[in-house]
Amino acid sequence: MSEERGDLVLELLRAIRGDLADLKTAMVEVKERLGFLETRYASLSQRVDRIDGRLDRIERRLGLIEAEP
Repeated sequence: MSEERGDLVLELLRAIRGDLADLKTAMVEVKERLGFLETRYASLSQRVDRIDGRLDRIERRLGLIEAEP
């Protein structure tokens, strides 16, 4: 392989390495943001479950639905 080709290959490999480092950094950010969204979703889901339970109790007290045995 001529020296010119070797330099070109090394240049391309360095460019690929740089792009890969950028992708790794972006992936870390995406994982952090996804973790935040999962936490928020879990919190919201718990709140909706509590509201659903409270609504069931209200409906039973008002006689809108039959009480469960």
